[in-house]
Amino acid sequence: MDKTYTPHSIEQRLYRHWEQQGYFLPEGDGTPYCIMIPPPNVTGSLHMGHAFQDTLMDILTRYHRMAGNNTLWQAGTDHAGIATQMVVERQLNAEGKTRHDLGRDAFIERIWEWKQQSGGSITRQLRRMGSSLDWEHERFTMDEGLSQAVRTVFVTLYNEGLIYRGKRLVNWDPVLQTAVSDLEVVSQEEQGHLWHLRYPLTDGSGYMVVATTRPETMLGDSAVAVHPEDERYRHLIGKTVTLPLSGREIAVIGDDYVDPEFGSGCVKITPAHDFNDYAIGLRHGLAMINVLSSTAAILADTTDASIPPKYYGLDRYEARDVIIHDLDRAGLLEKIDDHKLMVPRGDRSGAVLEPLLTDQWFVDLTRDTQPDGRPGGRKAITEPALAAVRNGDIRFVPQNWENTYFQWLENIQDWCVSRQIWWGHRIPAWYDDEGRVYVGESEAAVREQYHIADEVRLRQDSDVLDTWFSSALWPFSTLGWPENSARLQQFYPTSVLVTGFDIIFFWVARMIMMGLKFMGEVPFRDIYIHGLVRDAEGQKMSKSKGNVLDPIDLIDGIALDDLVAKRTSGLMQPKMAEGIEKQTRRDFPDGIASYGTDALRFTFASLASTGRDIRFDLKRVEGYRNFCNKLWNAARYVLMNTEGQDIGLSGGACVYSPADRWIQSRLQLTVKEVRDAVAGYRFDLAAQALYEFTWDAYCDWYLELAKIALQAGDEAQQRGTRKTLVDVLETLLRLAHPIMPFITEEIWQRVAPLAGSKGESIMTQPYPEYDEARHDAAAIDEMSWVMGFILGVRRIRGEMDIAPGKLLPVLLQNANTADQARLETSRAVLLRLGRIEFIDCLGAADTAPESAISLLDDLRILIPMKGLIDREAELARLEKEIQRLEKDVPRIQGKLDDAGFTAKAPPAVIEKERKKLADIQGSLEQLRQEAEKISRL
Repeated sequence: MDKTYTPHSIEQRLYRHWEQQGYFLPEGDGTPYCIMIPPPNVTGSLHMGHAFQDTLMDILTRYHRMAGNNTLWQAGTDHAGIATQMVVERQLNAEGKTRHDLGRDAFIERIWEWKQQSGGSITRQLRRMGSSLDWEHERFTMDEGLSQAVRTVFVTLYNEGLIYRGKRLVNWDPVLQTAVSDLEVVSQEEQGHLWHLRYPLTDGSGYMVVATTRPETMLGDSAVAVHPEDERYRHLIGKTVTLPLSGREIAVIGDDYVDPEFGSGCVKITPAHDFNDYAIGLRHGLAMINVLSSTAAILADTTDASIPPKYYGLDRYEARDVIIHDLDRAGLLEKIDDHKLMVPRGDRSGAVLEPLLTDQWFVDLTRDTQPDGRPGGRKAITEPALAAVRNGDIRFVPQNWENTYFQWLENIQDWCVSRQIWWGHRIPAWYDDEGRVYVGESEAAVREQYHIADEVRLRQDSDVLDTWFSSALWPFSTLGWPENSARLQQFYPTSVLVTGFDIIFFWVARMIMMGLKFMGEVPFRDIYIHGLVRDAEGQKMSKSKGNVLDPIDLIDGIALDDLVAKRTSGLMQPKMAEGIEKQTRRDFPDGIASYGTDALRFTFASLASTGRDIRFDLKRVEGYRNFCNKLWNAARYVLMNTEGQDIGLSGGACVYSPADRWIQSRLQLTVKEVRDAVAGYRFDLAAQALYEFTWDAYCDWYLELAKIALQAGDEAQQRGTRKTLVDVLETLLRLAHPIMPFITEEIWQRVAPLAGSKGESIMTQPYPEYDEARHDAAAIDEMSWVMGFILGVRRIRGEMDIAPGKLLPVLLQNANTADQARLETSRAVLLRLGRIEFIDCLGAADTAPESAISLLDDLRILIPMKGLIDREAELARLEKEIQRLEKDVPRIQGKLDDAGFTAKAPPAVIEKERKKLADIQGSLEQLRQEAEKISRL
């Protein structure tokens, strides 16, 4: 093995070998185990959230593959309708063209060309992370098989009355000119205003003051609402007001939704431009008056709206200014307050979204029954999805996330599945010249089903389906549905879904609904919800904050100037770019070092607790890079002492020392801990168990113990120790492989022949199982005594500042028969590792000299101090430390005695000061006792 562990020399070479050999393919007769990758966007690149999530999935995949399951980790990507279309449209814009210049068919062809050339970036990055996906069966949401599944589902739901077309309120992006899902809405607090407007009562008896953050929508008001119990306005319910600028009469209504404490307690109701108002409008049968175009400009006059012509065609914000000016001139502007409000913006365009009343396709999720008596969406789609979790067919890990799932499904709205873009699954609906709609899997199927002659012109719906519609089918469409394929029969339902809590609504629930509807079975048994990766201070990672980390940069390393260029690329604001550059140069003066994939993966595993947020700190990656080095160096030591040596494979007798039996026992306990942790999705506990065994038990203790046996033992003992060194290391490599695949494979290739293991790769080896027969309780007790003895001596050496190389005399008091037996068995180990000159047992009548003492149960370990330390120098050192601490006591005590401090300071601060004082007083007591002891020498 190379002297130094260099990840770059092994990682990509090993991954190519694994993939070429087909190790990622499901095989064997074991129980099927299947994970579906949450399909990343074809436009995307690997970010920290992807890398974290995919590491956890790969750990599970490699674990179950080695455990004997017929294991499939299904690969695939999502076509990402809006995101992908925007990428290609930007390319066209750079050429001075738009998609309309190309036309729909040519534009779609252009996107496919781009996808072939540039769309595989994230899959290449997944390979760099060591993800052992079944690449040979990779799927894409727009490939023909999945497209067929989408058409089949849409037509089936439509024929069952569970998909309909209707005019309803949706999130509308006026820049992209399409409806968008709730997931694509980013609401952020922004500074705005609250305008108080006077609406005159029609009977001339006064006016009502309404408060609004969007005065431009008043042209579409249908009512003014007050709380029915509000004594100020209760008498006005049933009257009308005259809508300013329009002249329409609108009713005053009572509704419990109104908050009497907000604004004036009177609320304008604009059902076509506000989701809450829309619900009120439905309850009260109000007119739905749309006054905005698809570009968020004021529409020309309509019969319902009575819009003054002067506002026609004005942008919504231009119209706002003109309307406020006109209201002020008419004496109808009461006042304007500064007001912070949540503004919904499209995550792709950044445009402020509009609730807009448009014709869209919806999946019915709210009706119990249809007019003809068939089950409606709630009973046919929603209720089975609720029941599957309630009855335990699906479980959330952690369990508390099921409450989020229940809350959303119990309050669900119909799902808008149409999008006004070109890239995606085109809605399989056709219209004739009379506007009649026909739904079928193709135009030919429509003509045949509805007996439409060839000469009758049909026009296909121009909309495409929401990306989430196709991804809702992912667990079964990727396996070949609607064909009853062998893979579908074998791997559906899948085993576990690994995902973030932020898409429980948009993806998880929809997969469950569609899986139950079309497969009659849940799509997965477990849903493991992980937290979101944040920076070391708990801040969300974002480009604007300049705290984004690229996982590939952590693997490969990146120079400072390249990191600065990467972080400031694309930032339009010079001040922001300047600030991020300054921050980057401060935080990463030397750039980012190369840590390798295994160190990053181990970091992710160690962070995967049950918490909601994950704080990612580069220091942890550095620490686990050191852990990789530790394992590498340990393997080099083992190989140097076993290659070419007799390790018992030829039948020679092996005698195992207590240390040999102890490390085997500790290994068995670690195997059990790791297996239990992975089974419970506690990747952090699995990583902790591996770390503690490898670093503490195997490297820091056993390798040192083995050195003594290899130098002092007889032939059979040396053979037993060599065999133990190899066997434990080989098992440890298999145990750690799912988390750290590259370094374990590289070392295993050298160790396996020595351990008698057969096979070309660690990936094809069995995962370690707990073997109770190899658990030696007596060896654990004996070695615990030895380690406690040595640690006691080392603690005294450290506390008394005795040179590490100085041999120490040790006397024992209260040594019982078991202590004396263990002393004789382990004397050579104790003398060597404790750097001890001699060990003598005192009799009951013997008087012990002045000594430093360490306790090991009832055994007293004494180290006589006389002659070991410079008495005067040590007393001077202790006195100096005592004086330093004594100066702090009156300062802290005075602060705590100050009534003004204790009255104003937070309780946590006061408690911190009290603890600090107690710690100092405890340290002073110990130092004084130590000084008194040394003064008696």
